[in-house]
Amino acid sequence: MVVLAILGLLVAVLVRNVGGDLDRGQEQAASLFVKTTLESPLTGFRIDTGNYPTTAQGLDALVTEPQGARGWRGPYLDKLPRDPWQQSYEYRYPGTHNKNKFDLFSKGRDQTAGTDDDVGNW
Repeated sequence: MVVLAILGLLVAVLVRNVGGDLDRGQEQAASLFVKTTLESPLTGFRIDTGNYPTTAQGLDALVTEPQGARGWRGPYLDKLPRDPWQQSYEYRYPGTHNKNKFDLFSKGRDQTAGTDDDVGNW
């Protein structure tokens, strides 16, 4: 399922590139990814362990069993994804924007967190 979602994201980026608006396509791909694609592996981790990975554990907890994790049945992903700008996605739990859930975001084109071009699940 993750592979199909990634292929869909690549197709979306290519379609936008052909249309001449690569930046907007990259933002849309990152938005789709943080709002839908990683939701399933993070929910699977939560169901198995009783909670989302901590900020310290990060998204690595979806690939490699974190120390002391009870009930971990992963890996939930084959490898960690990169955003359209080839940077790691940022993860926080508990979230700053989503108080009862996690924040997942790309730092966007400028690769700086906390700026207007960040693309998040909020």
